[in-house]
This record gives sequence, structure tokens and C-alpha cells, in this order.
Amino acid sequence: MQKEGKGTDLIFKAMADPNRRKVLDLLFSKNGQTLTQLCEKLDMQRQSATQHIEILIDANLVTAVWKGREKLHFLNPVPIYEVYERWVRKFEENRLGFLHEIKTQLEGESHGTI
Repeated sequence: MQKEGKGTDLIFKAMADPNRRKVLDLLFSKNGQTLTQLCEKLDMQRQSATQHIEILIDANLVTAVWKGREKLHFLNPVPIYEVYERWVRKFEENRLGFLHEIKTQLEGESHGTI
């Protein structure tokens, strides 16, 4: 069993909020947005958006890069993939194996041929 860490807790906490998930969706659809661009699509004040983005940055889900005077925000999909690998994939494998067994039983010895 893999060791759980503070990073995983930060990722789950960050992704638990619907506003932060919306920020992730916005960055997925168009990576490299400024705070102003993100705020145009979020139903919140600039200060609230900044707080949400900081939580995403702390969880390593978003990175910020300065380009001249603009601070651009980019999605980092690696932690989400790690959560998938640790928490989702193993449950998918069992489900898919079970469905394969049912399919095999329903098809019988003929394996779907007539």
C-alpha cells in the first residue's frame, strides 16, 4: 500500500471545492490565463479567486509563471493523474474484470459465434 502524504491531502482539499474545480476546468479549456481572464468566468470577486488559486498552487495543481507584467496560470495535471492511479484505477480494474467475466459467461463456450 502506498504511503499517504500531506500532498495528497492538499490535492483532495483543493479539489473538494466546486469553485476550484471550475478554475481547473477553465485552465483545462484554455491554459495560461491571467487572473483577470479567470475572474471574467468565475462568479466571485478578484480577492476570492486569488485565494482559491493559491490553494490550487499549494496543492501543485496550478503553476503561475510571470510573462512580463502578466502572471499566467497553468494547469498541472500530474497530481490529478496520481490521484487517479492511486484511488480510481484499482477500482476500475476490478469492475472491468467483473464485466469481462459476465460477458464470457453470457457468451458461453461459443464465444459469441453462431
